[in-house]
Amino acid sequence: MGTVDDFLAGLPDAERSAYEQVVAAALAEAPDAGQGTGYGMPALTFAGRPLLGFRVAKAHLSLVPFSAEAVAGAADLLAGFDLTKGTVHFTAATPPPDDAVRAIVRRRRAEIDR
Repeated sequence: MGTVDDFLAGLPDAERSAYEQVVAAALAEAPDAGQGTGYGMPALTFAGRPLLGFRVAKAHLSLVPFSAEAVAGAADLLAGFDLTKGTVHFTAATPPPDDAVRAIVRRRRAEIDR
């Protein structure tokens, strides 16, 4: 098992289901992504760098692409979600849409490739 798999296995069902949807969308865009950590959180990785991190807080779940530009580039697809500089907050009942996750991953991969 990898770091993200371990993280998912330790979550309650609703949170795990939401993150599994996010991970599936991310891997659809970056099927060659690996698993590791970024800034101490479980993350999908690309070319040895963190691509998309995951964190659970008391009041929300977080998607962290390690890039304010990646979040800003998908902001139009994330109407109604709480966005901070470089983070998307959501609930288990309302994960971010797949097209938003794919857009974030596309932009972050492009940053890593530069």
